[in-house]
Amino acid sequence: MANYTAADVKKLRELTGAGMMDCKKALDEADGNVDKAVELLRVKGQKGVAKREGRSAENGAVVSVIADDNTSGVILELKCETDFVAKGEKFQAAAAALAEHVAKTSPADLDALLASEIEAGKTVQAYVDEANANLGEKIVLDRFAQFTGAYVSVYMHRTMPDLPPQIGVLVELDKPNAEVAKGIAQHIAAFAPKYLSREDVPAEIVEGERRVAEETTRNEGKPEAAISKIVEGRVNGFFKEATLLGQAYALDQKKSVQQVLNEAGVTLKRFSRIKVGI
Repeated sequence: MANYTAADVKKLRELTGAGMMDCKKALDEADGNVDKAVELLRVKGQKGVAKREGRSAENGAVVSVIADDNTSGVILELKCETDFVAKGEKFQAAAAALAEHVAKTSPADLDALLASEIEAGKTVQAYVDEANANLGEKIVLDRFAQFTGAYVSVYMHRTMPDLPPQIGVLVELDKPNAEVAKGIAQHIAAFAPKYLSREDVPAEIVEGERRVAEETTRNEGKPEAAISKIVEGRVNGFFKEATLLGQAYALDQKKSVQQVLNEAGVTLKRFSRIKVGI
């Protein structure tokens, strides 16, 4: 049996992010040599990349980068299979490096990001594949948002104290207001609005809600003369729930988000909310 200690296993896990049993097997094969075990895990990791493609990656982290002058910002989700890997320094460092790369290069979309070079001769896709191999889990990069404007702010939320942020919200205001930006971003993190305003809701979605409201109202046996008014009321209720500006503000339920913005004299131009795995 190879001669190694629990400290060697711990060190190998920290160096590679691999699971305990994988580290023990690698140390057995390497006769207790940690450096050789690292190489063995890297080789096995490369061989296992294709096998991991069919696995589910629902854990991970959301990371952010905000310019010092708040004129631009990025949020990016990097996913993995387990919370063990998500907690690891190597995984979080990879996510942070990817977010910094987006901030510097401003890719047009995900395809452009994956094809761009993050290091000399290495694309972002290759960088993610390398992380996949080194960490021994399926690693997925498929979402990011980047805003550039008058005032960009971010709110990061941890759902568990020992995990990296699982929710990130990026907001853009037409003028600086740190307090309002933070409050609105926290509201978005909690209530997950689908749209900014009524005008942003696709027409087919509105028509679908109206059909459902009308059918429900008729099934309830409401008087024909009242149906139109009831339907409109229910559609308006949908707008209040689904649009950020129509929602009751989390920090003051007596006001809508729109009212809070109006009172502060600022306009929310856009927002993006990313929650790991959703």
